[in-house]
Amino acid sequence: MFEASPGKGGMALRASGPRARRAGATRPGSAAPQFTDEKGELVLMDAELDAAAAASDPLARARARQIAARLAVPRPRRDTTARRGAGDLASLPYRGGSDDIDLDRTIEMLAERPVPDDEDIFVRERVRTRRSVVLAVDVSGSMKGERMRTAAATVGALAGELQHDALGVLAFWSDAAILVRVGEQVQPMELLDRLMRLPARGLTNVAFPLEIASRQLAGVPVRDARVLLLSDCVHNAGPDPRPGAARLPRLDVLLDMSGENDVDLGRDLARVGRGTLRLIHSYRDVAPAVSRLFHT
Repeated sequence: MFEASPGKGGMALRASGPRARRAGATRPGSAAPQFTDEKGELVLMDAELDAAAAASDPLARARARQIAARLAVPRPRRDTTARRGAGDLASLPYRGGSDDIDLDRTIEMLAERPVPDDEDIFVRERVRTRRSVVLAVDVSGSMKGERMRTAAATVGALAGELQHDALGVLAFWSDAAILVRVGEQVQPMELLDRLMRLPARGLTNVAFPLEIASRQLAGVPVRDARVLLLSDCVHNAGPDPRPGAARLPRLDVLLDMSGENDVDLGRDLARVGRGTLRLIHSYRDVAPAVSRLFHT
């Protein structure tokens, strides 16, 4: 059951009833999610970015370097089931999948084992060692100031750490913009500057970037794909984002706790998205939180 209440940009539907009260959705001042019939639109940001001041934010850049120095994101696991000719060339024990013998590695092994087994013969095979990661970054009005600087620094640091992966970046508010398409090459500090030039604005439609991310990851094997949501999760425009989260291969949530926030929604999104929720109180929390996300 929902109760209609007026909201900026249209009529909002607020959950009511015993279940909503247990979740705290009707408490005065609550940042509970609201659902509307608004549709998000993809916005072209090039003209706006060109018109914005070109000066970078030195504090955001300094924080990005501090976050990057503490990040410990593991490389993707090798996948020997990748189709022939795809992925990086690696030296692996023979398992009947290749006839390209790695002589140097094999000779080293035979020197230790005069009577070798099949797996003591090493061959060169192509293996998939690349993830596809979409970062969905909240740039709505509630993310102004320090929150925006922390989000931009986080994205800049991750862009450098994930340089061997296929990275995509979305900025969203009630609408959304694709800053980097999955697999497109971008310099980390350039990406940080792009985000800092975006004015924090409007309401927060968490459902729309999840829908876009799902389309961008279509065709990518589930084990190689994930979405990282950076937001306060104060969803107040658009439909319920939970169904969109459930359609993703994996959704992790980095939730900014430095101001208004909705932990309940963040926890729900991570749960239905088969991911993990991490709480961020300042930029100092980012590196350990992100490192734990990629180790799980």
